[in-house]
Amino acid sequence: MASFQQRVAGVLQLQPATFEEIEHDTSAISQAAIVVGAAAIARGLGLFPYLGLWAVRFFFTTIVFAFIGWVIGSAVLWAVGTKVMPGKNTQADIQEMMRLTGFAQAPMILSIFRIIPFLGWLITIVGSIWSLVCLVVAVRQGLDYDDTVKAIIVCVIAWVAMIVVMLFVGLIVGGATMGYGRFY
Repeated sequence: MASFQQRVAGVLQLQPATFEEIEHDTSAISQAAIVVGAAAIARGLGLFPYLGLWAVRFFFTTIVFAFIGWVIGSAVLWAVGTKVMPGKNTQADIQEMMRLTGFAQAPMILSIFRIIPFLGWLITIVGSIWSLVCLVVAVRQGLDYDDTVKAIIVCVIAWVAMIVVMLFVGLIVGGATMGYGRFY
């Protein structure tokens, strides 16, 4: 069994065997949570120079929404992949998808470099694209697809569904906290 660092490296290298190992290791959920948390912290810290005092509020919101998004996104990917577009060999559960999608966020740790003027945004975009590619590989392996195109379609459908869900959650949370905790 690979170490946590070896798993992260394998995901970053898009190694299908690493994704398979993560999928089948029920104890890897805590490791996936660490990756999600690290990516969220990196995104939050990367925005500090641009948001001033609002960065503190945004930092904590980013972490909370990262975990909410991880759970909901994994469930949506699982539902679309197993109920709407199952493959001939598809057998997956939500926890497997959580492990895989959590690790797929590893390239988002590059968001910390957003603090570098001009170049930081480019590095962040590279990390975002890399993370999307990791997600497609995670979905392909997790849903046991033979076809990468099918994994891409599942990701697109789930992404649209996630936008709708997160906007709804954002409206509820934003409406509930409006006017509280102002920094000025």
